[in-house]
Amino acid sequence: LSVSLFQAKSCICHMCGAHLNRLHSCLYCVFFGCFTKKHIHEHAKTKRHNLAIDLLYGGIYCFMCQDYIYDKDMEQIAKEEQRKAWKLQAFTPTVVSHYQCTMTGIGEKYSTWEPTKRELELLRHNPKRRKITTNCTIGLRGLINLGNTCFMNCIVQALTHTPLLRDFFLSDRHKCEMQSPSSCLVCEMSTLFQEFYSGHRSPHIPYRLLHLVWTHARHLAGYEQQDAHEFLIAALDVLHRHCKGDDNGKKANNPNHCNCIIDQIFTGGLQSDVTCQVCHGVSTTIDPFWDISLDLPGSSTPFWPLSPGSDGSVVNGESHVSGTTTLTDCLRRFTRPEHLGSSAKIKCSGCHSYQESTKQLTMKKLPIVACFHLKRFEHSAKLRRKITTYVSFPLELDMTPFMASSKESRMNGQYQQPTDSLNNDNKYSLFAVVNHQGTLESGHYTSFIRQHKDQWFKCDDAIITKASIKDVLDSEGYLLFYHKQFLEYE
Repeated sequence: LSVSLFQAKSCICHMCGAHLNRLHSCLYCVFFGCFTKKHIHEHAKTKRHNLAIDLLYGGIYCFMCQDYIYDKDMEQIAKEEQRKAWKLQAFTPTVVSHYQCTMTGIGEKYSTWEPTKRELELLRHNPKRRKITTNCTIGLRGLINLGNTCFMNCIVQALTHTPLLRDFFLSDRHKCEMQSPSSCLVCEMSTLFQEFYSGHRSPHIPYRLLHLVWTHARHLAGYEQQDAHEFLIAALDVLHRHCKGDDNGKKANNPNHCNCIIDQIFTGGLQSDVTCQVCHGVSTTIDPFWDISLDLPGSSTPFWPLSPGSDGSVVNGESHVSGTTTLTDCLRRFTRPEHLGSSAKIKCSGCHSYQESTKQLTMKKLPIVACFHLKRFEHSAKLRRKITTYVSFPLELDMTPFMASSKESRMNGQYQQPTDSLNNDNKYSLFAVVNHQGTLESGHYTSFIRQHKDQWFKCDDAIITKASIKDVLDSEGYLLFYHKQFLEYE
């Protein structure tokens, strides 16, 4: 057990070369393997080496029992070694999700959970385990519509089925810093997760959530229909502020450089490069984002058809049918260079005068959860309408072509599409889709959520029904939620 958390940072899986994915070390020989990708399992089966140590927590895993061995002496040694490691690295003791270790390259100190006497007594009287099977419905629960609140219900369904957010709240990691916990939206979200995963089948009534939203996002107060996208951004903003313990946002008005669970999961970095057309000097800024809003064909904004697969080929897992717009098309348009024109000249720091320029957006830092907002509602001085253009979106999405690093590699003539998909940290899986039926004046929101890898359900307020993958992919799509694959834990 002398291998500590910090020593493990320099270790890599002997099969795939990754240092993430819950690395385990064989206790029979010098072998490191990923637990998530089952590389350590393959080693144990081949060599019959049935014991391995979890390099993140120090727990011993038995491959014959297919479970961790909870031995008091072993746990005490693991805790002592972890304390020594933290002391050597001089990290501050902050309670965070253990996934931050994977996100930031070790991250902050992880505080272990100790059961209370009351919890130990409950465990003794309730020894039966609740197993999560492929047909399990734990976590599925309808939400009562409280008067045109379908916009809120569909976002709640998406958030409660966000893998990393689910793991955070079900691990009881939220420590309230608000002066009044009853007004904390994060505390209410924690309660919602408990309600969703309690096993109760009756629809939940989210009246406290609605009240808190009305209190802290007053522009959403009232019983009229609201925009689900607007609610999502407002909810993330309030959750972010309440994680920091500041109701007015004075200490937390900038989501950039924030370590709260909301920003760890949802915040990405958008790079904007403005290039002078005279001296070719580049001015770069990086801004945080929680979602990406994408223009659609049929809007008043000119849409540039970019799909190289319109001849029927497959790009980014999307089957291109002639004339069909894909999510990849929208992302290509979003990240293409745009000539700003003579009416939008900027003062070039190289030329010291106003010059025409081009602007290009790329992803500097990808979030754990990528949310794509398809701009279906068009509001202008002359026009208010809904755009119903069908957009094909994939179950799996590779964001590598839209990264700032890919752009730089292309400019240097070095860019190659990655061939090893297992090591590609830019791959995402679809886990929720929010849809809008009806017109701009009168409509209804529903959502599709992924319960397990291939198990999808349609959530229509209080009613939840089984859905096929075809149902999901054939839907119109308004908000698309993708989760980084290497941080998903089934």
